[in-house]
Amino acid sequence: MLTAGFFCLAARCVYLQLLESDYFSSESAKQRQKWVIQQPQRGVILDSKGRVLAASNEIQVIFAEPRAIKDLEGVSQKLSKILRIDADRIFQIIESSQNPGYAKIKAGVSEAECKQASKIPGISIHSYWQRYYPMGPLASHVVGFTSDDNKGQEGVELKYDKDLTGDEGQNIVFADVLRRPVRLKEQTARLKDGCGVILTIDSAVQEFTRVELMKALTSFQAESASAVVIEPKTGKILALVSLPDYDPNKTIRPSDMPRVRNRTICDQYEPGSVIKPVVASIALQNKVLSTSEKIFCENGVYRGKGFGRIGEYGNHRYGSMTVRGILVESSNIGMAKIGQKLGAKKLYQGLTAFGFGSKTGVDLPGEAEGKLRPPGEWTGYSVTRIPFGQEISTTALQLLKGYCILANGGYKIEPYVVQAVVDSSGNIVKQHQQPVPEYIIHPDVANWIIREALVGVVNEGTGKQAKLKKWQVFGKTGTAQLPLKNQRGYSDEDYAASFIGGAPAEDPKVLVLVTVIKPNKRLGKGYTGGAAAAPAAGKIIEAVLNYLETSSM
Repeated sequence: MLTAGFFCLAARCVYLQLLESDYFSSESAKQRQKWVIQQPQRGVILDSKGRVLAASNEIQVIFAEPRAIKDLEGVSQKLSKILRIDADRIFQIIESSQNPGYAKIKAGVSEAECKQASKIPGISIHSYWQRYYPMGPLASHVVGFTSDDNKGQEGVELKYDKDLTGDEGQNIVFADVLRRPVRLKEQTARLKDGCGVILTIDSAVQEFTRVELMKALTSFQAESASAVVIEPKTGKILALVSLPDYDPNKTIRPSDMPRVRNRTICDQYEPGSVIKPVVASIALQNKVLSTSEKIFCENGVYRGKGFGRIGEYGNHRYGSMTVRGILVESSNIGMAKIGQKLGAKKLYQGLTAFGFGSKTGVDLPGEAEGKLRPPGEWTGYSVTRIPFGQEISTTALQLLKGYCILANGGYKIEPYVVQAVVDSSGNIVKQHQQPVPEYIIHPDVANWIIREALVGVVNEGTGKQAKLKKWQVFGKTGTAQLPLKNQRGYSDEDYAASFIGGAPAEDPKVLVLVTVIKPNKRLGKGYTGGAAAAPAAGKIIEAVLNYLETSSM
């Protein structure tokens, strides 16, 4: 009997040591070893002058490892005294954890709390990076925000998420009985912090653009407003504001999404009269008319078979005018006749060359294409309506890109907000490359439109409220009726009031677009582009040029 017992014991030892040795060695290693994940620091986002728009702070977290705790009640009591959290609450967090290796107790703890808590068996410390935005809502639609797990959700944070994120480090360490790291055993992945992103946005320009736009939004009790400041020769965006905006430091809820939408690139609307200089330049480029040729504007009413009736804003009555006069007075009839001279094919080709009906390519997510139907889908109305901004939809940035072509002497640009991506050692990983200039219209045509026609709009026409003493401003107003909801036709109450302009006319340094959506017509202040948008645009142009002049000294 005794001999049989020894044989059984020996057989059990052989079984455990030989047949099950790998299993028990693995279980032993699990108790002596610990995985340590190192989260990379997300890269900073800086403005063009090096000011911080987004950065990450390291936050310490105290957590429990439920499988390593033998006296849960005792551990809860000790932690309660250190963290000033109810012991029953700590007990519940640890006991109910679905993860045997992790139960978060408290984040944002002090070094003293970490030091005391780490002495308790089964309690450990780890850190994570918390995103913060020191300038709050100032550039929210450019910068964007991150989710709770540090993933980019909007703006540059989303578009450049891979560059900003970096690579996490993974280490296997030997741990003591309290599950505290003792020494490194093996590094399985090397930690690499995220790259920094340098923007074209200048926070100072962004600030006074936002201030003036907010004044316009409030004064006219509008639904929304947007503004963009751009260098017409390079496509560099100095400021981009969409109102209402949001604070990326706060939790973004579903109800906040209308504020999150970047209206400068997402909202599509019929542009109205701001499209007129573009169409006029296409007509001049195609030589279907000259700058001296006069067009009869029918004394205010133009009727014809196939295109119906066309009138002028405010029931104005114009006779014969040159292209300059048509743009200065913003004649719908004059533009309709220019459209007829061009014809559908040349009009469509010209607008396509200017970039309408396609994305601008700006390095921000969510850009819309606008809508420019091919001539095969046009009706008899189209060739007379598109030239004054109907039957075509655009985004604010598309319009601004088109005006950059006029302001820089006729060549295409690509709007952009990121100058460079730089790694943690300061090396440039990516840098914006200017495209080879592609001329859309002849420089003589572009310069004439700016220096003659659009200067006339500001000095003599609907853009007078953008006029400045120090610099010669050029520009064009637009007042587009918004379509009725769920039915055909246009609203008599709701408008998109716009102004696009820049200065100095002889050598444009900046171009500004201001759009005010649904200014309150009942206020009696006006609702047109000349009333609601031009004054703000003029003040922005003046502030930008003064700033650029001062900063270059």
